[in-house]
Amino acid sequence: MMEQLSFFEEKHNDPRPPLALNWNLWHGCTRASTGCLHCYVYRRDESIGKDPTVLHKTDNFNLPIRKLRSGQYKGMYKVPCGSHIYTCFSSDFFHPDADGWRKDAWEMMHERSDCTFFMITKRPERIADHLPAGWGNGWEHVTIAVTCENQDMLDKRLPVYLDLPLFHHAVMIEPMLTEVDLSQYIEKYRTSDGRPLIEEVSVGGESGANARVCDYKWVEKVWLQCKENGISFYYHQTGAKLIKDGKLYNIPRKLQHIQAHKAGLDL
Repeated sequence: MMEQLSFFEEKHNDPRPPLALNWNLWHGCTRASTGCLHCYVYRRDESIGKDPTVLHKTDNFNLPIRKLRSGQYKGMYKVPCGSHIYTCFSSDFFHPDADGWRKDAWEMMHERSDCTFFMITKRPERIADHLPAGWGNGWEHVTIAVTCENQDMLDKRLPVYLDLPLFHHAVMIEPMLTEVDLSQYIEKYRTSDGRPLIEEVSVGGESGANARVCDYKWVEKVWLQCKENGISFYYHQTGAKLIKDGKLYNIPRKLQHIQAHKAGLDL
């Protein structure tokens, strides 16, 4: 059984700098909506003859709690204190086929409360029934974000997601396939001191050879709504096909993050 998180900051004696790393503790997924149509996990697995719909635990399942067996830092965790861990990016943490593994995953995240964990789901309707004991109103070091690729998914997922007991609420609009309007969710869902419940919004176009078009006007609309309401905004990537000022641009994969950053929209 997990113990309650401490109300007081613990002192750590780890001299190593924190890392940003991926923790794909299981792999594989099934499509949840149209945003999954050109999923990079499917593209990658199918290119090597692997079935992407079959979930399996990976060799990195216990990565956060592995300890060093030799050297200067023998006995310490391999992952340094303060590290930021991108969690389950080759699957969905709340996929039903992973129900048997999730309890152990929560326990590892609880043990490593000296790190931060960030995950994204397309299945917010499954979150409430699959949170760990002692979750309360959320763990500060864990962010569960929801992704919505168009207005239909925004209207389906956000009312569920924003009612959940989470310490952080973050919305990913990626791949962005249509214009979306966040205004009703910004206005309706606020904290007791009046701040929007949504802390962060990330936007990005679709990548890959068959990518669907993203219009820069859609990105700017969400950016403006975030700017006006003090919400952090991150333009993650342009996508492979971007319309800007009425012109279609085909952007190579290696430039999609760079060009998005150059837009200067990050808040």
